[in-house]
Amino acid sequence: MIRKLLLAVGVTLGVAAATLSAPVFAADNDTVNVLYAGSLVNLMERSVGPAFEKATGLHFQGYAAGSNKIANEIKGKLRRGDVFISASPKVNDSLTGEANGNHASWYVNFAESPLMIGYNPQSRFAADFKKKRWDEVLQEPGIRIGRTDPKLDPKGAFTVEMMTKAADLYHEPDLVQKVLGAPDNPEQVLPEETLVGRLQSGQLDAGFFYSTETSDLKIPALRPAPELHAQANYTLTILNDAPNASGASRFVTFLLSNEGRALLKQHGVDVVKPVVKGNGLAIAPAVQAVIDAAQQ
Repeated sequence: MIRKLLLAVGVTLGVAAATLSAPVFAADNDTVNVLYAGSLVNLMERSVGPAFEKATGLHFQGYAAGSNKIANEIKGKLRRGDVFISASPKVNDSLTGEANGNHASWYVNFAESPLMIGYNPQSRFAADFKKKRWDEVLQEPGIRIGRTDPKLDPKGAFTVEMMTKAADLYHEPDLVQKVLGAPDNPEQVLPEETLVGRLQSGQLDAGFFYSTETSDLKIPALRPAPELHAQANYTLTILNDAPNASGASRFVTFLLSNEGRALLKQHGVDVVKPVVKGNGLAIAPAVQAVIDAAQQ
């Protein structure tokens, strides 16, 4: 059997940064191809993936990127997978219905993670984060800030949203421009799956991350004021053209099981009772059973 693989794994400070690419087309019944939001790299590659393989004997193949980027690749038939995990329900909505290619019929909200401002403890700006308000530090000359593209990743959109709210809250009308510059500022915008690694290696002083990233990797972080709250709402679905639908069902069943949910909690993800959106009749019985159990 011939399989085309394109695989790149970045490792920074002992942490796997990302599985940057995965098979575009997979037809191996022993492999489950999971396309997932880049903020979940460490969770998926170091924890969930290996645990799933141990529990089932199946092979986990992950591909990490911004949720919108993955959805665009699915719609453009550039990438094919079995399971899709995004950081925003809006992304899933863009895959449902005939007008959107009917790539998904349902999805489940299963976890949350608030947006934080994380910083490198070795940065020359680290001490300032302990003495000043975070938005003041982010305006200091020379600080290197990392964030994701608001067009390709929900976290990037949440970042712009948070900063816009902060401009109103702190009565600084030019705050967004001072801190972020243009929405696609090339000096700040980076692929989601590389953002943590760049911060840890000292290429960045600070950035915008979900709590699962900062908590899991022990990154010092600040939680913005409640008025500025923004968060990832993680969802998952089995794609309608999944090459390995049975393996996809086993992966989703594992992730939503007590063992899978415990792993999510260990990695700083706020687990919530699963909520199904879309055509629930299209959900495999085994998957529906574990959803029902998790809703108790």
